[in-house]
Amino acid sequence: MFDSLFSPIKINSVEIKNRIAYPSLGLLYSYDGKLNDRYYNFFRERARGGCGLVTAGPVGFNSVGSGLVTLQLNDDSAVPSFAKLAKIIKDEGAVAWVQLFHAGAYSYSKIITGETPVAPSAIYSKYSKQVPREMTIEEIRETQQGFVDAALRVKHAGFDGVEIIGSAGYLITQFLSQLKNKRTDMYGGPFENRVRFAREIIEMMRRALGPDYPITIRIAGNDFVPESNTDLDAAEIAKVYEAAGIDAINVTGGWHESRVPQLYMELPRGGFAYLAANVKKSVSIPVMASNRITDPCTADQIIRDGMADMVNLGRVLIADPYWPEKARQGRVDEIKPCISCGQACADELFSGRPVYCLANPQASFEGERIIREAKTPKKVMVIGAGPAGMEAAVTAAMAGHRVELYEKSADIGGQLWIAGTPPHKQEIWELIRYYDTMLDKYEVEVVLEKEVDMDFIRKQNPDHVIVAEGSEPMVPPIKGIDSPGVISAWELLAQDPAIGKKVAVIGGGAVGIETAEFIASKGAVQGETAAFLLKYGAESPDRIRDLMKRGTKEVTVFEMMPRAGAGLGRSTRWILMSNVDMFGIDIKNNARVLEIREGAVIYEQDGEKHTDRFDTIVNAVGSRPVRKISDAIKDSGIPHAIIGDCVKPRQINNAIHEGFLAAAEIE
Repeated sequence: MFDSLFSPIKINSVEIKNRIAYPSLGLLYSYDGKLNDRYYNFFRERARGGCGLVTAGPVGFNSVGSGLVTLQLNDDSAVPSFAKLAKIIKDEGAVAWVQLFHAGAYSYSKIITGETPVAPSAIYSKYSKQVPREMTIEEIRETQQGFVDAALRVKHAGFDGVEIIGSAGYLITQFLSQLKNKRTDMYGGPFENRVRFAREIIEMMRRALGPDYPITIRIAGNDFVPESNTDLDAAEIAKVYEAAGIDAINVTGGWHESRVPQLYMELPRGGFAYLAANVKKSVSIPVMASNRITDPCTADQIIRDGMADMVNLGRVLIADPYWPEKARQGRVDEIKPCISCGQACADELFSGRPVYCLANPQASFEGERIIREAKTPKKVMVIGAGPAGMEAAVTAAMAGHRVELYEKSADIGGQLWIAGTPPHKQEIWELIRYYDTMLDKYEVEVVLEKEVDMDFIRKQNPDHVIVAEGSEPMVPPIKGIDSPGVISAWELLAQDPAIGKKVAVIGGGAVGIETAEFIASKGAVQGETAAFLLKYGAESPDRIRDLMKRGTKEVTVFEMMPRAGAGLGRSTRWILMSNVDMFGIDIKNNARVLEIREGAVIYEQDGEKHTDRFDTIVNAVGSRPVRKISDAIKDSGIPHAIIGDCVKPRQINNAIHEGFLAAAEIE
């Protein structure tokens, strides 16, 4: 199964057992630039899961380029700790790489060390919100030598290869881009000058490391930034890199400041593989594809179709480090899915906190969150089959307990069904698919359409109860909220009933905004139709874009706070708010709804009363916990835990992690 994906490949002199790579991703497991046990445990698990190539990084070599919190190889004192990491990865059967990093204008060194970031030119960075200092020729030479010296330390530490980061808007891409490089010397102006900085690093590194040591580079297949390099430029850049001595090219999406989604559900699975295919046509060395390659079928197809020679599974292997081994054995349904939410990885990293995973409660806690076999298996009752209850049931069963899972509705999944309904959110339903498989595998008895009460619990006589009752829509104290024509966001997303043309959404939090987008997209041209129209020239590209942005509904959101979107992830908020603008959704901030009367919304905004009429009104103000069993069981004397939204409505990751911990702590 997946023969192309699991065939070996060579990069220079190093043979790799399969075509799966774990790429460099910031983890922030330390704030001193040093490796520690948390890093070691994390990388051991990624290598143990069957990955062919594991890259540690990003790794800096000076403070101005990477600050102090990024892992550092700036002197020989760091080599022993990296040698330990190399051995850990290689002992598990993977080859070990290090990615060397310099952020240029993207560096936060001013905040961290007080040093002004450096770049090809002193041009304001939209990403770091700073103006860097233009590098002198001497600083260019020092930086190039810094890359080389760090690469020698990588080799000395026993790693099999080294990667240069030349993507994402960092230093090398700043030199390459006419948008960021306004120099008039040998490193600016025409293409051959702008590519000189990177070319010289590769040539210097090749001379220092010798002909047989693998050197790879990660490039932007398209910057996805207006006036910067496109996929056509990327192919030419790749040719220069190959001629300079690069052994493989790792192709990813655009810059961090791009307005094109790079990692999230908006991007179709394998959606940027075409960037790798474009580069592969121009070079003879191996090429790696990246971004949203989440399932084995997509990964194998990319290799089989000749679009790339390897695939990067970054956040995918955070969600399930054993993805490769499960795929190789044909246990695809047992793969814990990366739903591309960014909630616990990108959102945390961009907030200066360590990365973890929504779907995998053990990710980044590999050394402490261990499922241990129960010494005395217990009869465990789990009430509620939402994400918290499903995770608790599976974890308890994996520990050897006898588990019964009760759900009052006709299916497992709880609010995941609702959460996956808005546009581009269907990946969330993969969690339901996964839990369905695991509940069956570990022989959890699932009882559906069963309302549990304390009498039933006592009759079943469990040794331990985990309560995950969930939540229900909150009904705000607005006169007329129960009028005909008013429905809850839950009802709308779950049942998709017919609604009128003019729609009001009361509540501009995460649920309200996603519900508004769901409504506004009704009647708009969707993906397959758009592709058909474009392919056959039935409509112009501009007209197709217009048809995709305008549906049949007019949507207004009423938010009482000064800013809509509370609860949206830091790394994904801009995508959803861009879609709000795209669909022409009218958001009224600082708008307090006073009354609903015969289809009219009466509200106060900036001290003035207004009345607008609507065909349908949606209540999306939030949810409240259900505590029927939670409150009753407290004084029962039955050992128990209360988890998920019935404690307090929060995000999916809170529910899943609480479910894991509650089950793992059963004694």
